[in-house]
Amino acid sequence: MLCTMSAAYARPDTRAMTCEQTQTLIKGDRAIVLSTGRDTYDRFVRQFGNACDWPEVPVSTTVPTKDGECRVYRCEEPINLPD
Repeated sequence: MLCTMSAAYARPDTRAMTCEQTQTLIKGDRAIVLSTGRDTYDRFVRQFGNACDWPEVPVSTTVPTKDGECRVYRCEEPINLPD
């Protein structure tokens, strides 16, 4: 059996969920790839946990949801500021 649906349609879409639903989904899965727009997606993680590979750390960002912008976290390398 062939799947004719694009992988983009299989990802949960933050725009179709409330902020609370989005945050609950991320917390429940520790890390998950979510669609954030028609052609955009990213991997989001819990604030605390081991979902990021070293040297990355959870960094706050926002995503669009049904009820407005929602604060979530994604993995990024920390910025080293000069002394």
